[in-house]
Amino acid sequence: MCACPSFSLPPAPWTTRFAPAPTGLLHLGHAANAVFVWGIARAFGGRVVLRVEDHDRIRCRPEHERALLDDLDWLGLAPDLGATAELRAGPSPYRQSDRTALYAAALARLEASGLAYPCACSRRAIRDGSPQGATELRYPGTCRARGLDPAAHPMRRVRLDPLAIAFDDLLLGSQRQLPAEECGDLLARDRDGNWTYQFAVVVDDLEQGIDVVIRGADLLPSTGRQIQLAALLGRSAPPRFLHHPLLLRPDGTKLSKANRDTGLADLRAAGWERERVLGEAACLAGLQREPAPLAPEGLAGLFL
Repeated sequence: MCACPSFSLPPAPWTTRFAPAPTGLLHLGHAANAVFVWGIARAFGGRVVLRVEDHDRIRCRPEHERALLDDLDWLGLAPDLGATAELRAGPSPYRQSDRTALYAAALARLEASGLAYPCACSRRAIRDGSPQGATELRYPGTCRARGLDPAAHPMRRVRLDPLAIAFDDLLLGSQRQLPAEECGDLLARDRDGNWTYQFAVVVDDLEQGIDVVIRGADLLPSTGRQIQLAALLGRSAPPRFLHHPLLLRPDGTKLSKANRDTGLADLRAAGWERERVLGEAACLAGLQREPAPLAPEGLAGLFL
């Protein structure tokens, strides 16, 4: 049984999402996130959107998208919106690379309101100007008042005023973040014209009506800036957030696509049944004391 506190969720039906990036193969860490997403949704009247977050056009691969869709089908985890068959068939509103017009329109609204501006700063310049030992690069607003030609500089940043963003994480409790101090003005589009993760997911969550975001604790620092950006885009109330523990390797580092840690395709090839994979993921995430096999329809019971 889950040792989580009672969830204060929106009235049913509410909507959450499972949003993998096809930059590699899914592993047990993704399975653990799926256990949280589908388990909480099925236990408390939520709907699951499957969204393929392929905004990074350099690292994402069609073969990785096909593999993740195959893995979800094999696990028996069917989304309520964004069916795997629909995504296989062609363009879909649940794939970020098919939503670029929506991101452009959102950015245009911010630019028209003076909330976004062209930027010419390289990552190296930002890094060189950051304090020694800083855990995160902070953009200091160098190009805010430079009046750069938008046609010559595709990179765009969104102005973040110095506000304190407070929210209650459904699992971690009260949080307070200062996005303007932590990351500075937010990058919305990079110098190659690619939409950034921070910008795309906020537009997606707003347009797709995502009420609850369930994701790993490594993304907790992104929350305040995403709440602030959502407000600038017109969202009246942010989604609720739940950040769950990450699955770690014995050396304390998180599982990685690049290292192919406990890949679902590898486990399938080794003869694992889906119930064993889900049970193992639930156990490693602290939702079961033992890695007992777990069927997809049993996920809700972890949270009741």
